[in-house]
Amino acid sequence: MASMQLCPCGNSRPLEACCGRFISGQLFHETAEELMRSRYTAYATGATAYVLDTQDDNDRERVEQWAKQSEFLALRVLSTQLGEAKDQVGQVEFEADYKAGSQAHTHREVSHFERRGPNARWIFLKGHPPTQTRSAPKVGRNEPCPCGSGKKLKKCCGAA
Repeated sequence: MASMQLCPCGNSRPLEACCGRFISGQLFHETAEELMRSRYTAYATGATAYVLDTQDDNDRERVEQWAKQSEFLALRVLSTQLGEAKDQVGQVEFEADYKAGSQAHTHREVSHFERRGPNARWIFLKGHPPTQTRSAPKVGRNEPCPCGSGKKLKKCCGAA
């Protein structure tokens, strides 16, 4: 019995029943997350024509180079905002583990999507690194040290 290839997007379903149906054109994605997952799968399987067909920017050379030089290992969807069947815009934050040569990397991105065209199909607009936020407010050098010593930060924990 032949084994079925699992979809690279991480949904634990056979490729043909998951992202393969979008890449082959059998179905259109209903959500921005489905498009993002299928684009990852297209990169992982070398289906660069699909990647180009589903994005605003058609930089063929960049897309093909990224797909050829990378071995895609895992995808994790971290969050979504809007992007449901009823929405016109959406964003998906994800991490993708990949290898370039012998180096392992993690690509983290917030991708933006929009519905366009007569069939209101989802397309990828742009991606950017997530905004870094502080877990605690910044303490200036002349502020009291947060350790509670009563000294200024620059004379206590900030002296190092």
